[in-house]
Amino acid sequence: MNPKQRYLFRLSILTVYCSSFFFHHWTLVSASKASAPYIPTDNILLNTGSSGNSTADDGRPWTGDNGSKFAPFPQSKEATLADPRSSIGVPYSTARISRSHFTYTFPVTNGPKFVRLYFYPTSYSEFKESKALFSVSSGAYTLLGNFSGYLTAASLEGRTNASREFCINVGKEDQVLNVTFTSSPSSKNDFYAFVNGIEIVSMPPNLYYTQAGDQGVPYVGQQATYYEIESSYALETVYRLNVGGDSINAKDDSILFRVWSTDDDYVKGDSAPNSSPSGVRINYTEHTPAYVAPEEVYLTSRSMGRNRVRNKANNLTWILPVDLGFMYLVRLHFCETNPNIVGVSDRQFPIYIDSHRVEEAADVISWSGGNSIPVYKDYAVRIGSEGSKGKYDLPIELGTRPGYTNYVDAVLNGIEIFKLNKTDGTLAGQNPEPPNTPPPLPATKKSTNKKTMFIAIGAAVMVGLVLLSLLLYIIFRPRRKTRYYNSYSRKSWWLWYWCWGQGKSKSSRTKASSLPEELCLQFPLAEIKEATDNFHESSIIGKGGFGYVYRGNISDLDNAVAIKRLNPMSRQGVHEFKTEIEMLSSLRHGHLVSLIGYCNEGREMILVYEFMNKGTLCDHLYETNNDPLSWRQRLKICIDAARGLDYLHTGAPQKVIHRDVKTTNILLDDKWIAKVSDFGLSKIGPTSMPVETMVKGTMGYLDPEYYRRQQLTEKCDVYSFGVVLLEVLCARKPLNPRLGKDEANLAHWAKFCIQKGTFDQIIDPYLIGKISPACLKKFVEIAMSCVQDQGTDRPTMADVVDNLEFALRLQESAEIAEGAVVDPVALYRDVSFSSAITGTSNDLDSGVAADSSTSGCTGTGTTTSDCTTSKATNSSGV
Repeated sequence: MNPKQRYLFRLSILTVYCSSFFFHHWTLVSASKASAPYIPTDNILLNTGSSGNSTADDGRPWTGDNGSKFAPFPQSKEATLADPRSSIGVPYSTARISRSHFTYTFPVTNGPKFVRLYFYPTSYSEFKESKALFSVSSGAYTLLGNFSGYLTAASLEGRTNASREFCINVGKEDQVLNVTFTSSPSSKNDFYAFVNGIEIVSMPPNLYYTQAGDQGVPYVGQQATYYEIESSYALETVYRLNVGGDSINAKDDSILFRVWSTDDDYVKGDSAPNSSPSGVRINYTEHTPAYVAPEEVYLTSRSMGRNRVRNKANNLTWILPVDLGFMYLVRLHFCETNPNIVGVSDRQFPIYIDSHRVEEAADVISWSGGNSIPVYKDYAVRIGSEGSKGKYDLPIELGTRPGYTNYVDAVLNGIEIFKLNKTDGTLAGQNPEPPNTPPPLPATKKSTNKKTMFIAIGAAVMVGLVLLSLLLYIIFRPRRKTRYYNSYSRKSWWLWYWCWGQGKSKSSRTKASSLPEELCLQFPLAEIKEATDNFHESSIIGKGGFGYVYRGNISDLDNAVAIKRLNPMSRQGVHEFKTEIEMLSSLRHGHLVSLIGYCNEGREMILVYEFMNKGTLCDHLYETNNDPLSWRQRLKICIDAARGLDYLHTGAPQKVIHRDVKTTNILLDDKWIAKVSDFGLSKIGPTSMPVETMVKGTMGYLDPEYYRRQQLTEKCDVYSFGVVLLEVLCARKPLNPRLGKDEANLAHWAKFCIQKGTFDQIIDPYLIGKISPACLKKFVEIAMSCVQDQGTDRPTMADVVDNLEFALRLQESAEIAEGAVVDPVALYRDVSFSSAITGTSNDLDSGVAADSSTSGCTGTGTTTSDCTTSKATNSSGV
């Protein structure tokens, strides 16, 4: 080897060594940055209303505010629980209470802070629980407004304590953080403010706030637009969920002491909770350091399961109620720990937030860089205009991409949702709704008249003997082997009476114990399982927000039945379950689906209906293998459904507002007779005045006026039915964001086409040339009058029935007179419409209903939420 060769050889060795050294050094630095723990500069735990130091059950030390540097100004009253036996430990056993305002001042370093407020709503000495009504502010921000301890306690569902978490940025010039409690004004000055504990913890400046120089987070519904979470915003933590896993308490979080709840109450439909294989370690990175979320979040997840066929038509869905009128930061946590998923495109899936597609092909491996590496994605979404009030169900959905990826599945590990303050600095939302408690029984006066007393005793004895005799008869009377006499729609009063007795003796219920067993048949769970082959997959005929629907055969009934089963893992739908039974048991009409009975045993809530073997109207309009319906068939179906709704509005014992009229809730029997179904969201309405209520229904069908004003009338059903009419004519979804913003909303697009004289573009191509011009003109005028902006401008359902029947006569007359329709292209060119139906609605352009990925033909109306948007079809007939 000559000198030149030796020189080049040594140079190459040196280069390799230096490269290895620098690579190793860079790796160590990156790893150290990812694993280096964050140490909060401020960590204050204040046990208000107490003295000295105390330790909570989780081992964290709390400081009493009496005599401390954190004592409030002006001095307020400290109190202990009125009943010491109710004590639940630090910091809830003592409280700071006042009927005027008081302020805590915390000297802190600059930067963002977690501010956590702890409340135990109960009575404290002379301070009654129902009088706790107050606001909480910090600087320019209103954290809570007219906060009701009583309503909060009533909504806690078995829990006794409540907490609220906020993020507030403290500027360099401030160096203090003030928290002020102010009781709400009243003429008697009897409202008071209270707090049991205050926690202040520093947090990393880039955890939730946009860093300087970054473009912000994607703005949902605003294409290629980003939203900055500026340091001037205050945030309220609305949800922090460990998806698919157990709850995580403060001490098991990172040093930030956050609480992660389970997602069981919010996930809809079928999903598979997953745990990572043993030995998997989460590899944090500089982009996702350890303080972002604890390992437990990334080691558990939810996916759709292993059934590729079912997953193609399935979605992972969470429904999360939030306050209207605010901007929200939505953070989704991901981590692939399945050892088989290691490459890009192994698993890809679309993501929808508020029915807007925010990711077409989410790929966790591509985002994170590898297996067991966590990553998160942030999105900003505005829910309603800033002046709107009430609750709204925010859907988060994950779909599949069959044909594009190895795993037809989706995965999610965690969800965080934060509310951003309005322009006036407020974060305050509405209190929970008052509990539905029965009115107290009237007090009875004691009688001093002995004669009256003897008469009452004698009457009681007689009544007791009669009841005992009746009970003995029920127990020992001869019975048929079969429990059910006739089918569902022609029950004699004997059947009602006998069903009541059977229901009482057959079922052991653990929930919804106030269900009206006297109203319909009650089936034992064993019989339901026998009818569905133990809920076998082969019996499934549909799926909605309530759960799966099965076809079953019950030995005592002549015909097949549809069995709708609430997902046993869900805690939702009890109210809707009861409403459905009460409504359908008291309503009888040829165009309403008949309820046969129910099962309410153990954790199961099951409804049994007559079987509608042609499925739903939606099943015959689009995305289906069924033959298209003729125009006359469609007209007759619309007339049937309109008659059913007209009965609800005017013919029922009390007016009923359906609130969830859509094509999947219009079912068809073997003779193509249509019947309205799913009364889980229905409400009994007054004769004239609107009902103020939370907004409920399905996006795409939802009345914009109802959405704005939260005042429910029967005209809300009329609007929804108008959307159904357009759906029937156009054979397309009421909402479809894939068509672009202008065409996404069917009602909006129909108005636009009528204005431009291009209404033939919205007609189902199958129907072109098959509708007489006169019939089409009348039908479109009916539909557009139903979707007028103002409810007072819409017709009644009786008017809709009359006009649809007239449209059918026009069609029949044209077919008799003309035979076959010719020249389909020019057929509708000269048809014109009244200018009264061509107005456009601003709400249809807004986020109320403009862009959505759901068809609207989803769910079963059995959510407890505002706007039902779960993605599912229900071809069951129920």
